[in-house]
Amino acid sequence: MTEEAATVAHIDLALVDECLERFFTVSSARAQAFGRPSEELWRVLRKASMGGKRFRPRMVLTSYTALGGQDVHAASHVAAAYELLHTALVVHDDVIDRDWSRRGRPNVAGSFRDNATTGGLPLPTAEHRGTSAAVIAGDLALAAAPRFIEASGVTGDRRSRLLDLFDDAVFASAAGEMADVDLALGVMPTVAEVLQMERAKTSVYSFEAPLQSGAVLAGAPEPVVASLGAFGREIGIAYQIVDDLLGVFGNEGSTGKTAIGDLREGKRTMLIAYAATTDCWPDLAPYLGDPDLTEERAAGLRALLVECGARDAALDHIREHTALARAELAGLPYELGARLEGLVTELVERVR
Repeated sequence: MTEEAATVAHIDLALVDECLERFFTVSSARAQAFGRPSEELWRVLRKASMGGKRFRPRMVLTSYTALGGQDVHAASHVAAAYELLHTALVVHDDVIDRDWSRRGRPNVAGSFRDNATTGGLPLPTAEHRGTSAAVIAGDLALAAAPRFIEASGVTGDRRSRLLDLFDDAVFASAAGEMADVDLALGVMPTVAEVLQMERAKTSVYSFEAPLQSGAVLAGAPEPVVASLGAFGREIGIAYQIVDDLLGVFGNEGSTGKTAIGDLREGKRTMLIAYAATTDCWPDLAPYLGDPDLTEERAAGLRALLVECGARDAALDHIREHTALARAELAGLPYELGARLEGLVTELVERVR
């Protein structure tokens, strides 16, 4: 990315933050008419939306600015829609996973639970309050997100297309989340089933739809929009496999994520689905999902995942989907292709 393009992207991301800040300021003021619980709900939701990498807005703005888009008002609003959608999905995902924290801090459910226990409520009651508040907060963010597109000033067919892309992203993510729930309950899924779930749950709303939305907003021809969708699908799958690898083999100081959590949870990632087909599985299976898994035992499980070929299989899949993503760059305008090539390097290098 050129220095000028990087500056434009930086300014636009600041405008995304301004959009979100105005939204929460107005919503917090509205909440005052409904009393303290409503005010608290918006305060905690606002906090949950802060501090992220604004990755989804980056996807919107990358394709939009590289394709010549100059309407920063429209672009920042469409980008903000995807950031608020991300907040909603994360809040709901934590409820589904029964998590009370995110990155070492209380999440929405954890904040309301902790406030309730501090106020003297017994833990079961406090936990019910926490999960209830998180469901409500996620619903509020989910309902409000498409309104940013409506407030972008875009009209006609482009507005309809943007809303359709956003709706498709929500639809796919819900399907992926439900598949994730079911895959954790039934027989061990195949590698293909895990990747299909991860694509629907995360890739569509994180890569495919934001990249395509930026292109539609810029008035790009349909072949470019289609190529961006295909690129987003493949790099999104590669990104998720990288994420799963880092969840087991990553450095917590670099990733901000513990490298034992997925093993303690028994999370059914591509690594685990592959390992289940190998002779190492009987040695792995008894310890996966053990909440008391020690670091020493975890190191042994990592060694088995290497020995059985699961880590190499994951790396092969990353290379495969990265190559498919790069193949789509040939049909894109040079500036956009160059920026996306930089994105590919950024995402894949995380696992090195």
